[in-house]
Amino acid sequence: MRVVSCLVAIAAVGWCADFRVADYGAKGDGKADDTAAIQKTIDAAAASGGIIVLKPGVYLSGALFLKSGTHLRLDEGVVIRGVQSLAGYPIMQTRVAGIEMKWPAALLNVYGQSGVKISGQGTIDGDGKIWWDKYWKMRREDYEPRGLRWASDYDCQRPRLIQIYNSSNVDLQGLRLERSGFWTVHICYSRKVTVDGVTIRNNIGGKGPSTDGIDVDSSSDVLVEHCDIECNDDAICLKAGRDSDGLRVNRPTEHVTIRDNTVRAGAAGVTFGSETSGGIHDVEVRRLYVLGSVSNGILFKSASTRGGTVENIVIHDMDIQDVHVAIGVELNWNPSFSYAKLPEGTTNVPDYWRVLLTPVPPELGLPHIRNVQISGIHAAGAGRAFAVRAYADSPLQNFTFRDLDIAAKVAGSIQNAEDWKFTNTRIQAADGSHVTVKDSRGVTGLTD
Repeated sequence: MRVVSCLVAIAAVGWCADFRVADYGAKGDGKADDTAAIQKTIDAAAASGGIIVLKPGVYLSGALFLKSGTHLRLDEGVVIRGVQSLAGYPIMQTRVAGIEMKWPAALLNVYGQSGVKISGQGTIDGDGKIWWDKYWKMRREDYEPRGLRWASDYDCQRPRLIQIYNSSNVDLQGLRLERSGFWTVHICYSRKVTVDGVTIRNNIGGKGPSTDGIDVDSSSDVLVEHCDIECNDDAICLKAGRDSDGLRVNRPTEHVTIRDNTVRAGAAGVTFGSETSGGIHDVEVRRLYVLGSVSNGILFKSASTRGGTVENIVIHDMDIQDVHVAIGVELNWNPSFSYAKLPEGTTNVPDYWRVLLTPVPPELGLPHIRNVQISGIHAAGAGRAFAVRAYADSPLQNFTFRDLDIAAKVAGSIQNAEDWKFTNTRIQAADGSHVTVKDSRGVTGLTD
């Protein structure tokens, strides 16, 4: 019977034998550093294609590197907890917040691999408060007073929880992901990736800064479904590079489906940008439930140095509760972070600062957003229905809205829109206001 099961498993996914980390010396006692033992198990499984199995326990670990043809299975009661020393996360080439640079590896890495699965009911815990505290201290006490807010996220190296980089056919299923030091799941330069049924909790023991939930970055054919996310930044975010470096790389995020997810806390339920340089297109978002402590339901953001085109976006059937803004577009987002400027007298500039400081010609810097369909949106308890602003030289083109029902304190405003069509739209503002439309043309069908 075991032989038959193995043959079926090999035919289906290429996995058969179980490789148990205890056989390679892992303790799982929450005290010993199990990095080497777990990595030995992964390497052994990669030689023939196998499943890496951990018995219930707490496994302290630094960066682990999954290999092609392997399946890391974390059953209920299994915790992989990140060590709290940067020495445990080797520096490697990657992309961070839109630019290519060297950065610490994540706790789990799928780097240049194919046919990898990570699944189960166990937990991957970044134990991130040490990294959060490090970041806030650096930013507030040193970088902001010196006019270097834009550099703080790059200089304060913090491990991500899961990095899927330059890889294909990767499945991430089940699992509880918590307390990430930085972004939680970063999918970069990859294709055919599925994230299914993941629970993310990054506000345990504090609010982790920049602990995005799932970032799809210059990647294609990605499915994100059945996830439950609570973080302290963008929950599900689509990115494609920043400024001169993003324009150089010029890789889009494309063919992405986001469906049946719940967002409980974060900067937005779904975000496009701010890294838009390589373009974002052909994305469908459906049945997204945005609840509680979330700033925006739907958010498009970029900056005048980003460039790139966001287009062919379909968003429908969303339930949004108690957000600050139901539908937001801000193309001059967070200037102190978005625009790098070197304070006078600054010396010893690292190479990646020079990349960030590289000027972008104005004709390449303006981002473009067009061909967006939004329908079936029900929002209650919003602070503002619309907060939309672009540029006169790059208006938001060809948006269609259908079956919107938004209750908010204030109706809000739309600026720099072109050919926006509303059908069956109801905006109910508690203060009696109506949506203000400014510097726009072809906005039709908007009723209050």
